[in-house]
Amino acid sequence: MKNHYDIELMTTKAAAIRKNIVLMLKTDKGHLGGSTSIADIVAALYFGVMRFDPQDPKKPNRDRFILSKGHSVLAQYGALIELGLLSRDKLDTLKRLGSPLQGHPDMKMFPGLEANTGALGQGVSLANGLALAGRLDNEDFYTYVIVGDGELSEGQNWEAIMAAAHYKLDHVIAFIDNNELQATGKIAERFNTGPYREKFLGFGWNALEIDGHSIPEILEAVEQAKAGTGKPTAIIAHTIKGKGVSFAENNPAFHHNAMTPEQYELALKETTP
Repeated sequence: MKNHYDIELMTTKAAAIRKNIVLMLKTDKGHLGGSTSIADIVAALYFGVMRFDPQDPKKPNRDRFILSKGHSVLAQYGALIELGLLSRDKLDTLKRLGSPLQGHPDMKMFPGLEANTGALGQGVSLANGLALAGRLDNEDFYTYVIVGDGELSEGQNWEAIMAAAHYKLDHVIAFIDNNELQATGKIAERFNTGPYREKFLGFGWNALEIDGHSIPEILEAVEQAKAGTGKPTAIIAHTIKGKGVSFAENNPAFHHNAMTPEQYELALKETTP
């Protein structure tokens, strides 16, 4: 890698994000599986890759981050809390009336969010709009978007993917959270939207495949994406739904579920470095 990243810091922050997710959920229902699967990507972006100043989260030339799979916002909350944008004493207010920690991103409630997301399939469209606006304003920022693999059954994704290639939006970098599961089971058995690399290449994108839990691979993929010109890049990140919490790993029941008190204590232990 050309850049000198602090991989140890990002690894530590990924663990902290997972613990924050568990602390937010406690024994209430929530999206444990899809939030923990993206923790390493989110940590790499916020603590290594992105130009983002937590003291000035609306700085004009900042990099942008869109979480298309908005139900997994617990990972983003976890990172922003680590960056000091919200006090840790808010961790136990998830989904309460008036709390900044809503079940889906609310940019009016939580500083540092770029968009309200979670109506699945719209994230790439939002990323395209930001990239086009940046081009018009002669600004040189990147827009990162995380898309769920189950979410790729939404047709708007593919319209946006075609548009990004047509407009040569090489400052759009999309991570596909390829954990192979959705709420009701295996994606391959519900609505198979693969193979992703071949499809993105066919739609005119650069396409890379990585281990989505390897910080070095995430960083190397971003550098490769930035080295290319004239095309957006899709980084297909192979991940484990529920990563880091043993009983939730590869378990579609924890797409959205509540932990028992015993599971909560185990999850806290497993996510504490």
